[in-house]
Amino acid sequence: MPFFVSSHINAFPHPYLADETGFLAICNDLNPERMLMAYQFGIFPWYSEGNPIYWYFTNPRCVLKPQEIKISKSMRSYFNQNKFTVSLDTAFSEVLYACKNIPRQGQYDTWLTKELIESLEELHTRGYAHSVEVWEGDSLVGGLYGIAIGKIFYGESMFALKANASKFGLISLCKILVQKDFTLIDCQQETNHILSMGAQTIPKESFLSILKTNMFEETHDHKWTKWVELLDQPNRDILELD
Repeated sequence: MPFFVSSHINAFPHPYLADETGFLAICNDLNPERMLMAYQFGIFPWYSEGNPIYWYFTNPRCVLKPQEIKISKSMRSYFNQNKFTVSLDTAFSEVLYACKNIPRQGQYDTWLTKELIESLEELHTRGYAHSVEVWEGDSLVGGLYGIAIGKIFYGESMFALKANASKFGLISLCKILVQKDFTLIDCQQETNHILSMGAQTIPKESFLSILKTNMFEETHDHKWTKWVELLDQPNRDILELD
């Protein structure tokens, strides 16, 4: 049975108390401080408009090591031909709303509610939430966003209006994260799409151990706009062909 956490209690139940679906708690509080506390322990909000705010800790956990991302020959051609360009933290709100509004198979509503968007935008202002934008000319055609704490990027959602645009953004992000010594992208839930790009599932014990180590890492609490320059630097480690 999930726990109810009052907004005046600055804590969550232990992640191991989540049920088999990952459902851990109900807490109708999305202030930025609670969000940061939750993500440090791998807990994230997932609910629909009009419902209580549900918090999850999924097990096993789907994660991706940035240096292990798989790049197919067809995707390599996108980089060789400069098919798209990438920016960081220049269109955060636009990426949020694109992720909210894009149709998804089997999904009839969105977890990106007004309250959650407001909290994420505040975290972006504080330098914790970040976006990767993929452009074709002057048009935003793909992107993703997430929260960075220590050396972990907690990926939230991505979208693509052109084929492979979101993949292009994720690969670009991985190249940057490798050069900034990030150890992990938390993908939260397993999908065929993310597994095909090199993600793997690990047990909750391994994931929580990584999170505990990460608490001692420094967080870059500023916008990453200038980090896009790292894409111009050679990095063969993650650009090997699949």
